[in-house]
Amino acid sequence: MTNAGHRVLWTVVALLLVAAGGAVLAVNLGRWPGADPGGMLLGPGVRRAWRLAAPWGTLAAAVTGLLLALAGQRLLHRELRAARAPARRTLVHHAGRHGRTRVAAPALARALERDLAGDPRIRRARVVLTGDPPRPDLWIRVDIEAGTRTAGLRDHVSTAIRRYVDTAGCRPAHLDVTARIDNGRA
Repeated sequence: MTNAGHRVLWTVVALLLVAAGGAVLAVNLGRWPGADPGGMLLGPGVRRAWRLAAPWGTLAAAVTGLLLALAGQRLLHRELRAARAPARRTLVHHAGRHGRTRVAAPALARALERDLAGDPRIRRARVVLTGDPPRPDLWIRVDIEAGTRTAGLRDHVSTAIRRYVDTAGCRPAHLDVTARIDNGRA
């Protein structure tokens, strides 16, 4: 899933939770049309069914809550892990019947880091490849010397990325470049 997809997913989840909370608050404050602020939120039919289902209703609610919590925990774990986990796979480029070329993803990342750091204005470069090798996500962070002129630096980074694309034979599915000013202090 792309970053845009992740943002849409979490935005929808947040909007649903806010809407549910707002609806309960509106009923409690008597602002919901036809709702009694002193009355019960659930109707008498639902309360009667809940009492008839005792003790199984409580057990079913607890199991449902536990399953939802587990699903949320797994989703959150996968979201956080996906952003940090570098691609450890091998990029394979098939050249038809002439064979194939295999390059480890960490070697490609180190090569791009060296290419980016070739400019004396860049103190450090960090590259992380994530996702599937045919269309990896490319995360780049460059630390720029404080007080240096940045004119032409964007062209240097763009040229290095073009060389990476030409060398690796694949276009990144997602490209994120972050530039930070490095003043030399830890």
